[in-house]
Amino acid sequence: MSDQKEIVLLKCGELVLKGQNRSTFEDAMMKNARRRLEGLGKFHIWKSQSTVYVEPATDVEMDRVVERLQTVFGVVALCPARVVAKDWQAICAAAPDYLARDLAGAKTFKVNAKRSDKRFPMDSPAICRELGGLLLSRFPHLRVDVNQPEVTVTVEVREKDAYIHKNQLPGAGGIPVGTGGKAALLLSGGIDSPVAGYMMAKRGLELIAVHFASPPYTSERARQKVVALAEKLLPYTGRIRLFVVPFTQLQEQLRDKGPEEYFTLLMRRAMMRVAEQIAIREGCQGLITGESVGQVASQTIQALGVTDCVTTLPVLRPAIGMDKSEIVAIARKIDTFETSILPYEDCCTVFTPRHPRTRPKAEEVARIEAEMALDPALLDEAAQEAELTVLTLRGMENR
Repeated sequence: MSDQKEIVLLKCGELVLKGQNRSTFEDAMMKNARRRLEGLGKFHIWKSQSTVYVEPATDVEMDRVVERLQTVFGVVALCPARVVAKDWQAICAAAPDYLARDLAGAKTFKVNAKRSDKRFPMDSPAICRELGGLLLSRFPHLRVDVNQPEVTVTVEVREKDAYIHKNQLPGAGGIPVGTGGKAALLLSGGIDSPVAGYMMAKRGLELIAVHFASPPYTSERARQKVVALAEKLLPYTGRIRLFVVPFTQLQEQLRDKGPEEYFTLLMRRAMMRVAEQIAIREGCQGLITGESVGQVASQTIQALGVTDCVTTLPVLRPAIGMDKSEIVAIARKIDTFETSILPYEDCCTVFTPRHPRTRPKAEEVARIEAEMALDPALLDEAAQEAELTVLTLRGMENR
C-alpha cells in the first residue's frame, strides 16, 4: 500500500460492551457512516479489532469526511491516519512529513505505540523511544511532555498495515441510530424539542418528527423555522420524515368550548393523541418531547401525568431533569439554538391562558373533555391530513 494513503480510524466506544450483539451495533454504525458520506466520494469501510476503517476509494476532501463522521452516533473518537507498510523504515520515512504541520506549530509532544501484531520486531516502548528521537532530531524546538502534550503522535501496528496519526478527535458517542427502535419527536419551534430529539437519537432511536401548525395564527416563517430545525438534526439522525399537522380547527374548538385555565392541558392532550396516531402508523414505539419539570405551568409533574395518560405509547423526556442552561448548551453544540430563538412562534403560544392550571387531576380534565363533546373525527382528520416532508442530507421532498 502506498505510504501516501490516508484513512480514517473510527473508535467504537461502548459498542464493544454489547456482547453477542456487538456486531449488530457495529454493522449499524458502518451503515450510518456510509449514508453520511454519500456525495463525498466512494469509500471502502470495514471493521477489525474494535476499530472501523474508512478508506477513500476516490479523491475526497478529507476535512469534510471527518466532519461528517464526527456526527455518527456510536463513534467515540476518530483520527485521520497515514497508512504505511509494517516496516520500521517506512514508518520513519512517513511520520515526519505527515505530522510536519502539527509538530512545527507545537512546543510539546509525546509518542504512543499500539502493537496488536506481535510479530512486528520492535515492541511498543522501542517504537516510542526511537520514533520520539527521530522527531526531536527533525523538530529540535520540541520537547517531550508525557502528561499534557500539545501533540500526541500514535503509531498503530495492526494486521495488514501500520497507521500514523496525531491527536484523536471527539466523536458523537452514544449508540448507532436505528438500534434502539423508532420514536416520534413532537418538534416545536423552541429550544428544547430539537435537543430532546438529538439526545434520543444518541441512544439509538430513529426519529420521525410531528409539528403542529395553526395558520393564520402561526406563519409560514414559523413552519420554515421547524423545517430548518429538522435539517439541523439530519447530520446526527440521517433521514427524518416530518409531519406538519393542521391544528387550527382543533385549537379554536378547545379555546371556545373549554375553560381558559385548562386550555394548555387540553391542547397538549389533543397533540399527544394526534401524534400517537401518526407514530403508530409510522411504526414508532414511543413519543419524545422536550419537556422539563417546572419550566412552565404545563410541565409540573401533575400536568405531565395528565398529558401522558391519553397515550398508550411511552413518552420519553430526555431533558426532564435538566436546567435551561444545560439544554441551551446542547442546543448551541448541535447548532439549533440560533434557529430556535428566531421570533416566529408556534401554536403552543397561541391562546395562552392568563392563569393556567398547574395541579390538575386526570379525572377532572377527562370530565371537562366529556362536557366539551369534541368530535373525535377532528383528531383523526388532523392525523390523516398531516403534510409529509422527507428530509435527507441531500435535500428534501414533499409528499
